[in-house]
Amino acid sequence: MSALRVAFLTPLALLLACATAAKAEGYGFRTPSGNIYCNGLTEAGEITCTIVERSGPPAAPDTGECPAVWGHRITLNRTGPARSICGPAPRKSSYTDVAPYGVTGRFADITCLSEETGLQCTNSTGHGFFLSRRAQQLW
Repeated sequence: MSALRVAFLTPLALLLACATAAKAEGYGFRTPSGNIYCNGLTEAGEITCTIVERSGPPAAPDTGECPAVWGHRITLNRTGPARSICGPAPRKSSYTDVAPYGVTGRFADITCLSEETGLQCTNSTGHGFFLSRRAQQLW
């Protein structure tokens, strides 16, 4: 199934597979609640996810250097730990590709699992993140 090697066995897989056949390098999806959305570049082996509404402290302490909003965007590369990054104020995504709960997707060296409890993504070196309204974790 070309470079994406998508493991989703849902309509999302068909959409991503078609996009890959057209030589698209990027992808984007959201969770069913719409509270988390992600995008990335397959060839670069990276994913960035945004959580719109969260409670509690951010997954990583604010560095004080972010002129925008801290604690809502996480990025993960094919190797190394996940990082919290500075970004614009989060808002609901208009992505039409939805990762149904209970479904795992593989994007090059990154695997993401969408569950009712949140979204977990890991890379080939075992690093990753978990995002939900109640908790955000990086490793």
